[in-house]
Amino acid sequence: MKSKTLQHSHSFPANLEKVNPFRVMTVMHRAAELERQGRQIVHMEVGEPDFSTAKPIVDAAKEALDNGLTQYTAAAGIDELRDCLVQHYLDWYQVELSRERILITPGASGGLVLLANLLLSAGDGILLSDPAYPCVRNFIHLMSAEPQLIPVGLEQNFQPDLQQLNRHKRSNTKGLWLASPSNPTGTIIERERLEQACDWARRERLHVLVDEIYQGLHYVDDMPSVLEIDQSCCVVNSFSKYFGMTGWRLGWIVVPEAFAEKANILAQNLYISAPSIAQYAALAAFTDDAREIFEQRRVAFLERRDYMAVALKELGFRLSDNIQGAFYIYANISRFSQDSEQFCADLLENYGVAITPGSDFGDYQSNLFVRIAFTTSMENLHLGIERLRTALA
Repeated sequence: MKSKTLQHSHSFPANLEKVNPFRVMTVMHRAAELERQGRQIVHMEVGEPDFSTAKPIVDAAKEALDNGLTQYTAAAGIDELRDCLVQHYLDWYQVELSRERILITPGASGGLVLLANLLLSAGDGILLSDPAYPCVRNFIHLMSAEPQLIPVGLEQNFQPDLQQLNRHKRSNTKGLWLASPSNPTGTIIERERLEQACDWARRERLHVLVDEIYQGLHYVDDMPSVLEIDQSCCVVNSFSKYFGMTGWRLGWIVVPEAFAEKANILAQNLYISAPSIAQYAALAAFTDDAREIFEQRRVAFLERRDYMAVALKELGFRLSDNIQGAFYIYANISRFSQDSEQFCADLLENYGVAITPGSDFGDYQSNLFVRIAFTTSMENLHLGIERLRTALA
């Protein structure tokens, strides 16, 4: 009897076809291949602090393991950690929050997925800066909603103004999603501009979501949270950047009181709970010993920013004079190339320097920009600059 082979065909959902690859991961993969071949690569592509997790956090995780705290937690997270965040907002921003408004998530990415499901319906339009963190566009696409990109350039420090908000708002626009400090640009939305944006959104009856993942890693005296200005806004934040817990996959969101119950139901269904060990470990992030370590590292990032800003300008890159947060420089390469992807590929293959093309972050002038992360040691940054100098000569 002859066996029959059934041929199955599958077409992916239309919204999945709009999801772009995360190009920085492609750069990282190729860099790792070259390292396996014996090449020394200077990593300035990855948005991950090079410091290991602070010892008080690691010790707290070990204690939690020893105490058997390895079960599921409540979907919104352990009360102790949410209470720490209540105090954090009071201490840092003089904002009073109820515990119920805070949900602990599996990374900021988990928080963004939850917020996308909470805030978006099919066909909704969401105003976004271009450039912006690429996964945000993809999460919007996965909800069959529409990212409405606002082109922001070097001349305006890569943040939108009111004229642009008015110009790009359409009949289906339902929300404004911002980032301060921004990935990939390292720029912030100053208090006055943030107030103007919130007032505008309120008049237009739009929700506001602000990515505050890089707060703490800022180099200005006044770094406002949107919750100081408007408590009806949503916030996503993370333990990955300032707190240095990237691999622990832990973040949080803040939602309006009226959204908390639905957000909790979504959390139960999307991921049950954030990792228990990461949550108990993160309790130590709010101790004085940990804070001292975080502040020392913030100063180190500031020193790296100052060095890189001067060195890149001397090489002929154009960049913002006001890099106020995170650990990125979004640099214009028009003096050297009109193709950021080819520019980055040449640097990696021929000179062992890994940086990320602007095409990862949007459409507007993306061929003319690259993101350079100062997440490696000063010694490596010096080596990277020397290699860039040789490449560009």
